[in-house]
Amino acid sequence: MRYGRRMTTLEQTPQHLAQVGALIRGARQHRGLTQAQLAERLSTSQSAIHRIEQGSQNISLDMLTRVSDALSADIITLGSPRHAHLRVTGGQTLSGSIRVNSSKNAAVALLCASLLNRGRTTLRDVARIVEVERILTVLRSIGVRATWSPNGHDLEIVVPDRLDLTSIDAEAARRTRSIIMFLGPLLGLQSTFDLPYAGGCDLGTRTVEPHMVALRPFGLEVTAASGFYAASVARTSGDVSVVLTERGDTVTENAIMAAARHDGVTTIRNASPNYMVQDLCFYLELLGVRIDGIGTTTLHVHGVAEIDADVEYAVSEDPVEAMSLLTAGIVTGSEITVERTPIEFMEIELTTLAEMGLRYTRSAEYVARNGRTRLVDVTVHPSELVAARGTIHPMPFPGLNIDNLPFFAVIAACATGSTLIHDWVYDGRAIHLTDLTRLGANVRLLDAHRLDVTGPTHWSGAEVSCPPALRPAVVILLAMLAAKGTSVLRNVDIIARGYEQLADRLRELGAQIETFRD
Repeated sequence: MRYGRRMTTLEQTPQHLAQVGALIRGARQHRGLTQAQLAERLSTSQSAIHRIEQGSQNISLDMLTRVSDALSADIITLGSPRHAHLRVTGGQTLSGSIRVNSSKNAAVALLCASLLNRGRTTLRDVARIVEVERILTVLRSIGVRATWSPNGHDLEIVVPDRLDLTSIDAEAARRTRSIIMFLGPLLGLQSTFDLPYAGGCDLGTRTVEPHMVALRPFGLEVTAASGFYAASVARTSGDVSVVLTERGDTVTENAIMAAARHDGVTTIRNASPNYMVQDLCFYLELLGVRIDGIGTTTLHVHGVAEIDADVEYAVSEDPVEAMSLLTAGIVTGSEITVERTPIEFMEIELTTLAEMGLRYTRSAEYVARNGRTRLVDVTVHPSELVAARGTIHPMPFPGLNIDNLPFFAVIAACATGSTLIHDWVYDGRAIHLTDLTRLGANVRLLDAHRLDVTGPTHWSGAEVSCPPALRPAVVILLAMLAAKGTSVLRNVDIIARGYEQLADRLRELGAQIETFRD
């Protein structure tokens, strides 16, 4: 949002109004207020609040100030933005139950895939996180109508007959790696288009070449020019065989979305069968796209020429959030129950933890709202942990999840003995985990990919600047829960990229966390 010194109204663009509306809605729901209750505090009508939250009503600076006061929230800031920090009083025992939210990675893939559908897509239980809002900003900028439900959890998406790619919000697009997943659906809709360069976490060099290998069989050619990927498509027909050079999640998703509108059967080999890929396949099946081999490394996608269906799909639960919450209980020596854990994508992690001495129990399986994903409730109990016997390293599904690996660093620091952790996927992520030493851990960086972690750790509070990578940032926060005394984690905005109100949810378990700004 931009303001001049004497301006009293927002820059009145649909994009800005939608962003402000989303912020107000989130703050209202966080305070547990209905639209009617907020309207009463502001001496206005419920319908006015509804229009504001939907981004369909202009709003003055005075009204924004009143809303901020009514919700005790900084809806806007004037001048330089103030960064958020967390003050943690650690050493507290946690207790209670907490539900796993829906998957951020699945939601992003589904938002991109919704471009394929000329009907109405309604996504249930969508995570309200920064990454999702960034993709929504891009979608709205090219003409897509994306509307949150009054409860703030469901999202209705309607794609226009013709996308206005010349108006794409390049700034929002460049702030997320997920923008590269527009290539797959767009190549079936446009003969030429430009796409801003992708950004995202500072995790070292990330190449787009595997995406190019996956999409060239569909006629896509891409050149880089002036901060954009310039794409041209020479459409093909007939059966296609695609062999992925990297079993990556987003690469697989791009290939699937390209195949969905391709005239013929596409065989994708070395495909990722991970959770977000399965969610994408389940959604496309609702749209009439037949996909054989879901959950395996070989997919057969039967493309359709036109997709025009009104569908509803509930996003599956996030195994990485499940791991984050379980870790909170483990490192604090607490007994907590993590409900709605997607067990198919957590079995290796739980088996590894059991080998390290973790005691846990799990409920009988039940089915997620999407009718496909297997869920359980997992209760972790206080345990005497020992170092892992072998190296802990990630593998493509069904191996240990790449995004779950960092949590084993803080868990290993609580265990007796030395554990070798090998983060072979990312250049430069392992070094961020050495910040655990600030809190008392014995973590040695052996090289760019390997850590030696020796425990047990006598945690102590400290002030740490948030690492510029999402999962290591959360790992530091969880370690602070175990550290006696007061810790401060500075510049935590990156956590909101992948977690919805994580600090608030940890507080519900008994964590003492205070958010402040300076």
